[in-house]
Amino acid sequence: MLFIALAIDKANNRTLEKPFNDVIDKFVYGAKPYPKDRISEEQIKIYPDKVVIQIKDAKYASFADTHSEEPFFGKGSNAIQITPVSAEDIQVGDIISYRSTLTNEIIIHRVISIKNDEKGLYYTVKGDNNNEPDPEKVRFSRVRSVLVGVIY
Repeated sequence: MLFIALAIDKANNRTLEKPFNDVIDKFVYGAKPYPKDRISEEQIKIYPDKVVIQIKDAKYASFADTHSEEPFFGKGSNAIQITPVSAEDIQVGDIISYRSTLTNEIIIHRVISIKNDEKGLYYTVKGDNNNEPDPEKVRFSRVRSVLVGVIY
């Protein structure tokens, strides 16, 4: 039996085609699911002196210096959030803010799974820079918003 190992230094091989990159990400680097695309091209207007993104009921967000979502965002990052209407508005890969039942503080982490138990639907969330998921099941009633953009 013949086994062939392929090692690719992705950082120094930026000309790989996207499908091949996706395979490398998934199997070699453990890629995370992407957030749902909530802003269409038609909602983005670019003018010579400004950029306007038309988002209904948008809210501004800033972040504490916890390092849990680095390098995606951290203290000093500016973000735009929206309020989800139903539990179905949230998918794996989305970054949500929720009020913790353990600390009563607002936490902003990525949804890594959606499951059901005897109490209904819940989200498992985890900071991108954390080793373990958050210790609580996040119910939709605790969700405050969904991140739709980070402005650097």
